[in-house]
Amino acid sequence: MLAMFFWAFVIGGFICVIGQLLFDVAKLTPGHTLSLLVVAGAILDGFGLYEPLVDFAGAGATIPITSFGNALVHGALQDAKAHGIIGVLTGMFQVTSSGVSAAIIFGFIGSLIFKPKG
Repeated sequence: MLAMFFWAFVIGGFICVIGQLLFDVAKLTPGHTLSLLVVAGAILDGFGLYEPLVDFAGAGATIPITSFGNALVHGALQDAKAHGIIGVLTGMFQVTSSGVSAAIIFGFIGSLIFKPKG
């Protein structure tokens, strides 16, 4: 059990270190870094490498933003097998819609509660 927490911490921390290096060394903007990490997760899932990482690291691989790219590709491939080409579009939305909806709703609630700085 303790090893599972350790590896989740190490893998999740490593993904975060990659993001921080993209900020500090490559001087990428937050939007570019976010997009790059999502695309990296999607590519890893496309080659079948992200699921073994999730099995090994658990939350260390499912919490960072790379898992969003994984979810997009994973949902698209699953529904494409079941429903053909239309499944590519519907699969992405079925898997990720709850996370996107929650982000929009909680962001809106946060904007109502807190005072903007600008």
